[in-house]
Amino acid sequence: MNKDKIIFWTTTAIIAVLVGFTPIFTWSDPKGMEMMNHLGYPSYFAPMLNIFKILGGIALLVPQIPSKIKEWAYAGFGFDFIAATVSLIAVDGPVGLSFFPLAFLVILAISYIYKEKLAK
Repeated sequence: MNKDKIIFWTTTAIIAVLVGFTPIFTWSDPKGMEMMNHLGYPSYFAPMLNIFKILGGIALLVPQIPSKIKEWAYAGFGFDFIAATVSLIAVDGPVGLSFFPLAFLVILAISYIYKEKLAK
């Protein structure tokens, strides 16, 4: 396996597993619901977001998923990380943890760059 594939699959797995599949195990986690309440989101938002994250994780990992669907998954995760950062800053101010989702945005960007590189 070449270096580009290793970078692509490592970054893609990090996003898919840590962001895409975590909702399966934390669906009704009281701390997660507390955070959503803290940020001012309505109660219906968390289940909807969890479903989209799970579908996005699957879309990124399964090679047979069409490229257009993968594009939507990358975009969805990107919007999620940016919106999470904005929400955290709006509620808690610009403290260190408010910028944590941007770390995942960087990992997502690396995955996307290497997906495009390998497609050529």
